[in-house]
Amino acid sequence: MAVSVVIFSFLLICSSFSFGDSLSLNYYDKNCPDVDRIISNIVKEAFSEDKTVPAALLRMHFHDCFIRGCDASVLLDKAEDNKVEKTGPPNLSLHAFFVIDNAKKAVEAACPGVVSCADILALAARDSVVVSGGPTWDVPKGRLDGRTSYASETRQLPAPSFNLSQLQQSFAQRGLNLGDLVALSGGHSLGFSHCSSFQGRLHNFDATNDIDPSINPSFAASLRNVCPAHNKMKNAGSTMDPSPSTFDNTYYKLILQGKSLFSSDQTLVTAPSTEKLVRQFAASQEAFDEAFVKSMIKMSSITAGHEVRKNCRRVN
Repeated sequence: MAVSVVIFSFLLICSSFSFGDSLSLNYYDKNCPDVDRIISNIVKEAFSEDKTVPAALLRMHFHDCFIRGCDASVLLDKAEDNKVEKTGPPNLSLHAFFVIDNAKKAVEAACPGVVSCADILALAARDSVVVSGGPTWDVPKGRLDGRTSYASETRQLPAPSFNLSQLQQSFAQRGLNLGDLVALSGGHSLGFSHCSSFQGRLHNFDATNDIDPSINPSFAASLRNVCPAHNKMKNAGSTMDPSPSTFDNTYYKLILQGKSLFSSDQTLVTAPSTEKLVRQFAASQEAFDEAFVKSMIKMSSITAGHEVRKNCRRVN
């Protein structure tokens, strides 16, 4: 079911991030009224040619917001000797940057120097969910682009091996709570993961177990076939769920069956509060959609930028 929402009010959390008071649903109504339609068309065109684009753009937006706020710092290319976020280990598998390049080019042709790359990425993430069959929402706009990007800061991104306590701490530092954690984790409904992100659960897990005991045995066996010990196949891996191009609540159903890829997914049922939400979202697509939209608006409203870049790959 499509869900349309308005901006929510958010508490200012004591952290290095802030929620942008300047964001507005009608920010571009006068100086670039067609921005939503322009970006939506670009995403639809890319999706028609490559079904992996939505997962890539959604992940790109998440990785951007979790470093310096939603400032498009993840889009910057290397300048001289500076190793940018793109080159950090968690971001090496990011792709579909061409979609943002194409969107920026189209927006600049219509409204030169007006729309930030950060806003383009936030809108493209929303459109990625929509083209995948998920809910839509009104994206607050007015973000500015950052001028700084460091590969070393990608260590701040939550890892697929994190337990619930580590995830809670990571999200709390960005003003996000456990409800946001469970809802935003539903983005794993889309996409593909390489073996390196979950292979530790399949071989030599700990001193007692070769395989993580929280994994369904038959599911673990199928994953071990794809990701054998000492795997040397660079692109080997698994889709996040059986419908990797469709935004749905299958992800939560798989968690309850012990068939999630990441430890960070399975850990969501290790506490009563988060398990309750997993079960709620597994039982109701509508409940998941509503929670996901609220948390996406909350996350994407973390602001930190300083300018509107002319080119998303370099500062002005």
